[in-house]
Amino acid sequence: MAPTGRAALLAALGSLPVGIWEPGWTGLLAVNAPLAVACACDYALAAPVRTLGLTRSGDTSVRLGDTADVTLTVTNPSRRPLRARLRDAWPPSSWTPGTEASRHRLTIPAGERRRVTTRLRPTRRGDRQADRVTVRSYGPLGLFTRQGTHKVPWTVRVLPPFTSRKHLPSKLARLRELDGRTSVLTRGEGTEFDSLRAYVPGDDTRSIDWRATARQSEVAVRTWRPERDRHILLVLDTGRTSAGRVGDAPRLDASMDAALLLAALASRAGDRVDLLAYDRRVRALVQGRTAGDLLPSLVSALATLEPELVETDARGLTAAALRTAPRRSLIVLLTTLDATPVEEGLLPVLNRLTQRHTVLLASVADPHVASMARSRGDVDAVYEAAAAAQAHTERDRTAEQLRRRGVTVVDAAPEELAPALADAYLALKSAGRL
Repeated sequence: MAPTGRAALLAALGSLPVGIWEPGWTGLLAVNAPLAVACACDYALAAPVRTLGLTRSGDTSVRLGDTADVTLTVTNPSRRPLRARLRDAWPPSSWTPGTEASRHRLTIPAGERRRVTTRLRPTRRGDRQADRVTVRSYGPLGLFTRQGTHKVPWTVRVLPPFTSRKHLPSKLARLRELDGRTSVLTRGEGTEFDSLRAYVPGDDTRSIDWRATARQSEVAVRTWRPERDRHILLVLDTGRTSAGRVGDAPRLDASMDAALLLAALASRAGDRVDLLAYDRRVRALVQGRTAGDLLPSLVSALATLEPELVETDARGLTAAALRTAPRRSLIVLLTTLDATPVEEGLLPVLNRLTQRHTVLLASVADPHVASMARSRGDVDAVYEAAAAAQAHTERDRTAEQLRRRGVTVVDAAPEELAPALADAYLALKSAGRL
């Protein structure tokens, strides 16, 4: 319980005439005694807050950048009307700074209930859990309040934004083209025979089926489609290098976005997709999901994943990948191209992966380094350009070492990584290398 600002204001206004005309205890009692009685009556008439019933409903998940509405139902079981201010507390990252919307005013007649809605707009991935609900109940005069808190659990899972889904239609169109469902047909080593059709000028003569041609009056050619039901393992490196920020987000977020686009594309292509997140231990593992359940499972698993400030154990990562993919697969490593982690960690154990699997490595490049390389004008800018050129050279040298060992390398800026990785997957599929 506590007096309100209105009670303090009345006490201050009452003290002015007392100090002028009747200073002393008599004057103070003459003013404050009626005020104290009014405050006591106001407190007695305020609805109790301990007996209030509170329940939650609403959204349990939301994509990063979108809004989620969580509704709080307040039931007043007492015989007095509730005039209250309510604060529904959530972590600070539940909304953009300066836009907190957790404070509400409500009036509930005796024996009735009301709903208040808190609109969240999270700024970070992960689980956001509701904190305490604080209710301050006012009497009819607004002089004294009752206050209490309630624990009303609720969790909203903030999912990755998957901004690269805008590229999915164009990649699916390319996939249909490879699959022979458009007029453009491709043939790659190891692809599967699909059907026969009439020869069209410009077709590869190596695709002519001479036996079928001999049985009919026109030249017949074979059409091919990429292999289906291949296994793809997405391996996310969640070690310290994934915590580096590129722009406004960690490298891990860009890798997640690229992994989601590739998973969506590969599942539409009829391939099986699994996910492994690793640094020194397994942080997330998604296996054996159907095409319809794959994307929701991946998004949910990635939502709570955060970079760990430890050096990635490359041997442990390789062993975990081999356990997860015991048969020939496409292993997509989403990690760094920095020279030291690759040369000291990945290269010594890379042969264990490449001798059995096709390996594709995708890395997030910092566009600021490219802008530094173009800077000129003063001494500082020239030194920055030299440092950027050296970093770029080391990165190219590391990528070339990987390519010599049979690894396909994709190195792109955050907004370009997802479509570039999808294109690399389609190129491998059209060449029959999966």
